Amino acid sequence: MNKFEALKKYTTLVADTGEIDEIKKYKPTDATTNPSLILKASEIEEYKPLIQEAVAYGKSKGGKLDLIIAKVFVNFGAEILKFIPGRVSTEVDARLSFDVEGSIAKAHQYIALYKEAGIEKERVLIKLASTWEGVLAAKVLEKEGIHCNMTLMFSLGQAIACAEAKATLISPFVGRILDWYKKAEGKDSYPPDQDPGVVSVTTIFNYYKKFGYKTQIMGASFRNVDEVLELAGSDLLTIAPPLLKELTESQGAVPRKLCADKAQKMDLEKISVDEKTFRWMVNDDAMATEKLAEGIRNFAKDTVKLEKMIQKML
Repeated sequence: MNKFEALKKYTTLVADTGEIDEIKKYKPTDATTNPSLILKASEIEEYKPLIQEAVAYGKSKGGKLDLIIAKVFVNFGAEILKFIPGRVSTEVDARLSFDVEGSIAKAHQYIALYKEAGIEKERVLIKLASTWEGVLAAKVLEKEGIHCNMTLMFSLGQAIACAEAKATLISPFVGRILDWYKKAEGKDSYPPDQDPGVVSVTTIFNYYKKFGYKTQIMGASFRNVDEVLELAGSDLLTIAPPLLKELTESQGAVPRKLCADKAQKMDLEKISVDEKTFRWMVNDDAMATEKLAEGIRNFAKDTVKLEKMIQKML
């Protein structure tokens, strides 16, 4: 058995890509997209019709750029859903990361566009940045039955706030945490079980399972296969195609590393996270502060690039 199949015994595997051919190849349960992945996919010739259809749709509704970009994201999501049995994650504009009402409105727009395409909200996860405002937006949306995937997650404080808001899913960024620590500590690598990203997700997993939170954990942003295998047993893992390829080409057993039963027996202290505590916990963690801000900026930049590409077509 290859390691991809072995890993599927413990963990729901998700494709971290906007490229439909990769999804067809690996047959994951779910798929995740973000502005950077959509931008990359939009440059591939065979996906141009998804962009063109969005532009035509937008023109028929008054030509608003905001609507066209939303339709592009939904078109990619709808196409991906033809090839997976589960859900697709569609990300809210990163420029709304500190705007509760704007994030809620964008989520409603996505859900309405998916519904027009014949897709019910149960098959869609709305991705929101794990800012305090993102948490508040998720709390409202979850009460409405709109499921949220909390992204740009780098710390336990963020994770607790998202769980308290009853978010469906969180996506802690394993590889980006590793990137920060390698630079900060001047290291080229860490043993897999001491990888700072792996340690962070393991801490969150144990906390959630100890205190019975229903929010699921989906490790994301991996830099190597060792990180993936160290999180065997996580609820979900979202993996980019090059690492999916490596897993399918590797044979061998995959031992379970994360276990809810073990976590429930751990001696952990419950932390109450209100807005002041949230902001302090994130601020007190230099890595979380820097990577959250950087992630928001970079997703926003890629959305702007996509907008410029669309404006040329208009």
